[in-house]
Amino acid sequence: MRAPGAGPGAQPDTGPVATGLHARHRAVLPDWLTLLYERPIELTHGEGRHVWDADGNRYLDFFGGILTTMTAHALPEVAKAVAEQAGRILHTSTLYLSRPMVDLAERIAALSGIPDARVFFTTSGTEANDTALLLATVYRRSNQILAMRNSYHGRSFSAIGVTGNAGWSPTGLSPLQTLYVHGGVRTRGPYAGLSDAAYIDACVADLEDLLGQTAGVAALIAEPVQGVGGFTSPPDGLYAAFREVLDRHGILWIADEVQTGWGRTGDHFWGWQAHTGNGPPDLLTFAKGIGNGMSVGGVVARAEVMNCLGANSISTFGGSPVTMAAALANLDHLLAHDLQGNARRVGGLLIERLRAACAGLRVVREVRGRGLMIGVELVAPGTDEPSPRAAGLVVEAARERGLLIGKGGLSGSALRIAPPLSLTVEEAETGARILAEALREAERGMTAG
Repeated sequence: MRAPGAGPGAQPDTGPVATGLHARHRAVLPDWLTLLYERPIELTHGEGRHVWDADGNRYLDFFGGILTTMTAHALPEVAKAVAEQAGRILHTSTLYLSRPMVDLAERIAALSGIPDARVFFTTSGTEANDTALLLATVYRRSNQILAMRNSYHGRSFSAIGVTGNAGWSPTGLSPLQTLYVHGGVRTRGPYAGLSDAAYIDACVADLEDLLGQTAGVAALIAEPVQGVGGFTSPPDGLYAAFREVLDRHGILWIADEVQTGWGRTGDHFWGWQAHTGNGPPDLLTFAKGIGNGMSVGGVVARAEVMNCLGANSISTFGGSPVTMAAALANLDHLLAHDLQGNARRVGGLLIERLRAACAGLRVVREVRGRGLMIGVELVAPGTDEPSPRAAGLVVEAARERGLLIGKGGLSGSALRIAPPLSLTVEEAETGARILAEALREAERGMTAG
């Protein structure tokens, strides 16, 4: 069992002995399958922005199944689409024509911003990134990959090989040669004290220097906002500046939009659009929110890149008729209700409330984010030292008050706040109040301890 707010680097729990479903979980599932909370909860149903556990407790959900319940729990349009499609046929595979798959591919290709786009569907963000790495390395005939420090791209063997966060990288073995560059974390590291313009210049110089010591790099893979890394991001325009360098070397840019896509950041539909100076990425990966809980992921790429594979390939479950129907209904709802605009407006309010609440707290180092993707970095009070303990205390205190949040960051010291994009102003105010109370309680606990 993990410590409160468990995550990478957490110490074994010395709390209550596991009972019931938790005991059964521990008996048959891996020890490394992390559970939140000292006493893990079983979620049984949800509606809108709320979920209920097996004991009947109601929670305001500010994590959405790790940014996956994008629009709302039990969204009627999605539930109806799933039921209707399941009543016709559940599965066919990509060996057969699929109208829902073609319909969704057309929609995503048009929305991606990538010219002459092709779309391949997968079942997860991990598989999407794995596919993008396969395409890039085959197209460029190289296994060298550039990745960002503090990054996370999934749990497959190749995705772990480009993950720049030791807490989520259980092995140093990899089919790829990965080289890590600066730029994903604005307020820490050797360039933190620079202006945004000087920061970008320094990161570009680091990239140029690195490329001068390599030959034939295939691609740069980067999250516009680092998700598991604690919702950190570079200044706008960094990846456009990187792209200018990459283009000179023929290196592809993979934008990992698994957590940032579909309008979550508010100002943009895709995270890459904060870095538009040199055009769209060559490849874009997506997952999580588009299925609103259904298992949908995929890759968008220029046709010449997508079509570079010289061997047969299919997907047994990618592009399933049921998941495609769910994603189409979810996308329709998202666009019809301008949930990107809601993320911008309500997310702006929420981050203002959190910054005001945290202004006098010594346990809070930074409140950051865009739209409804907000991170709160915690430290030992009065220091600059990351504090996983503080994050664990806040996660527990918030749950006790009826609010679910996540945590992450390189040290597990950042709170991750990402409600469904339909969050209301009233719910944002409630969540901000609960978080403020939980943060104050954690600071008292840290000071007393």
